[in-house]
Amino acid sequence: MFVTSAFAQESAPAADTSHAATGADTHSGTSVPAEAHGAFPPFDPATFPSQLLWLAITFGLFYLFLKRVVVPRVGGIIDVRNDRISQDLDQASKLKGEADAAVAAYEQELAEAKKNASSIGQQAADAAKAEAETARKKIEAALDEKLGEAEARISSIKANAMKEVGSIAEDTASAIVEALVGGKASKAEIAAAVKSVAR
Repeated sequence: MFVTSAFAQESAPAADTSHAATGADTHSGTSVPAEAHGAFPPFDPATFPSQLLWLAITFGLFYLFLKRVVVPRVGGIIDVRNDRISQDLDQASKLKGEADAAVAAYEQELAEAKKNASSIGQQAADAAKAEAETARKKIEAALDEKLGEAEARISSIKANAMKEVGSIAEDTASAIVEALVGGKASKAEIAAAVKSVAR
C-alpha cells in the first residue's frame, strides 16, 4: 500500500499530540486512527474518473488486439480447415466415382464371364453329346456285326447239329429197329423215315 504525502503529514502531528498528552504511554503514538486512512482507493469516488479512463483505454487496446491479431488468426485457421474439408470431400467424391466405375466394370465383366461360361458349357455339352452319339453308333455297329457273326455261327452250328442229329437219329432208329424186330432195316428207309419226322 502506498502512502501519500498528505496522509503522512496528517498522521505525524497526531502522533506527537497523543504522545505529549499521555506522557507515559509509548504505544499510543505509533497507532494511526481509522478515519485518517480514508476509503480504499478503488472505491474512492475521487478516483472514479481516472479508473474509467484507464478501463476504456485497456478495453480499447484489448479490443484492437482481438480484432487485429486473434480474430484474423482464428479466421485463417477456420478458412484452412474449410479448404481442407472441401478438398477432402472432393477427393472422397472422386474416389467414390472411381470405385463406382470399378464396380460397374467388374459387374459387366462378371456378366460377360457368366455368359461365356454358359456358352462354353453348352458347347462342351453339345460336343460330349455328339461324341457319345458317335460312340453309341460305333458300339451299335460293332454289336450288330458281332450279332450277325454270332447268328451265322449259330446257323452253321445248327445246320451241323441238324446233320448230326439226322445221322444220330438214323443210327438210333436203326438200333431200335434191330432191338425190336431183330433184323436190320435198310439205311435208305431209316433216312426217309427220319426226314419225314423232321419235317
